[in-house]
Amino acid sequence: MKIYDISQEVFSCKVFPGDPEPKKNTVCSIDGGAVCNLTEFGMCAHNGTHIDAPYHFLNDGKTVEQIAHEKFIGYAYVAEHDGLVSAEDAENIIKKARSFSDEAAKRILIKGEATLSYSAAEVLVNEKIVLYGNESQTVGPEDAPMAVHKLMLGAEIVLLEGIRLAEVPEGVYLLNSIPLCLSGADGAPCRAVLIDLEK
Repeated sequence: MKIYDISQEVFSCKVFPGDPEPKKNTVCSIDGGAVCNLTEFGMCAHNGTHIDAPYHFLNDGKTVEQIAHEKFIGYAYVAEHDGLVSAEDAENIIKKARSFSDEAAKRILIKGEATLSYSAAEVLVNEKIVLYGNESQTVGPEDAPMAVHKLMLGAEIVLLEGIRLAEVPEGVYLLNSIPLCLSGADGAPCRAVLIDLEK
């Protein structure tokens, strides 16, 4: 078994333009005479490696704690792609994933500097995937992410953003991307890992 950590370190992570950056503060320290070391921190729900809940773009959408755990954990297919993901690209990715298993085709992770087009998002919605992940801090064009987000979150597809797949070959893995249980939140950080059960 081989485990790939596909998460960013929080305090050095990528931050979407305009979002607050993660910060930490030492509350007390052993070196300072305290009995223990204690840290407090603050961050945006969408810093680093995180999930988007439907409530992020839909006021009546589910919040983090309302999403079924099964969406975050299960077999996933890693596909390498750079540039715009077209509808045809999305169809081919799903076809490749299905050649391994129907379960793997439910969770699609894109390795590379990819932007999901609206037409590709429509394909993924029609294919009834439950999770889509990419290495960018957003799904869809960075300067106009709303349309793709609304379409996919409206279909209750979990968006896993800010993952790191450079060391992960294309193929099928067991994914665990369960987020922190933040009641009422529109998103949450997660420690996402991929497991290759064949190694």
